[in-house]
Amino acid sequence: MFVPPLQVRGEIFHTKSALQNNYQLQIMKHIDLASSIKESDSDFLKKFPSFLVRRLERIIKQDEINAILDKFKDCEGADFHRSIMKEFNITLIVEGLENLPENRKCFFLSNHPFGIVDGLILTKTVIDKYGTFKAIGNESFRFIPNLRPYIAYVNPYGMSSKNYVSELEKVYRSDVAITHFPAGEVSRWYNGKIQDRPWQKSFITRAISCERDIVPFYFHGRNSRMFYSINLLRRALGIKTNIELALLPRELFLKRNKTIRLTIGKPVSWQKFDKSMTHVQWAQRIKDHVYSLATASGSNSDF
Repeated sequence: MFVPPLQVRGEIFHTKSALQNNYQLQIMKHIDLASSIKESDSDFLKKFPSFLVRRLERIIKQDEINAILDKFKDCEGADFHRSIMKEFNITLIVEGLENLPENRKCFFLSNHPFGIVDGLILTKTVIDKYGTFKAIGNESFRFIPNLRPYIAYVNPYGMSSKNYVSELEKVYRSDVAITHFPAGEVSRWYNGKIQDRPWQKSFITRAISCERDIVPFYFHGRNSRMFYSINLLRRALGIKTNIELALLPRELFLKRNKTIRLTIGKPVSWQKFDKSMTHVQWAQRIKDHVYSLATASGSNSDF
């Protein structure tokens, strides 16, 4: 079972600074952990005492995230991405920008080490080049209003509705640039190191059927020790609920004033995916190729 998407609420809440100065701010409550827990189908989450929920809200920086989302509520697309990058004073170093093809009908795929900021940077890089994009994402993206027009929704944990499947098919068949994290989740400890889980095969299947080349992206870096420690602890205790996901907003704030490196590899033609391997095997080959971009000559590496 996974942590339910954080709920949208239109309520008045007090920021910490506002309380200290005895005045209130009316802010749209985009993230509402307490309501998410109440409405979830997880018995484990519902047993959390209120004082622990309040503590978790502080850890995930709920008020701060809501304030930022409200601050940029009128921004969409490139304006929203640039505003967030500026708000957190993130310096981006990109190697291989020349590898972005003129033909935008591609899958722009990446490893997923951070959970939020890598998604923002991936889509910002694509939108700066092509003017628009669609991102493959789950329903939790609905709770960031600025991104809703750009998300093609899927359910990574099960079957998607017929409406989602129909709309997604239209996106695949179009010529719009598509960004995607094939792991379907943030990197964690697997096989003794921090990396993505095995990549899902669907992008290979769609690359072939829709004749979309693949442009590989690699993000250098990792999340905090706390994120991975909580993941390892809850797995050791046999807890299935991915409670570490609640820390992702905190991880975003830890990237404030940091430098993030991104390497973009050469496009991989969809025609390479012949019958010499299964789609599952090709997906892992692409994953291995993405991780090979971490080397000094990464952006010049051939698939």
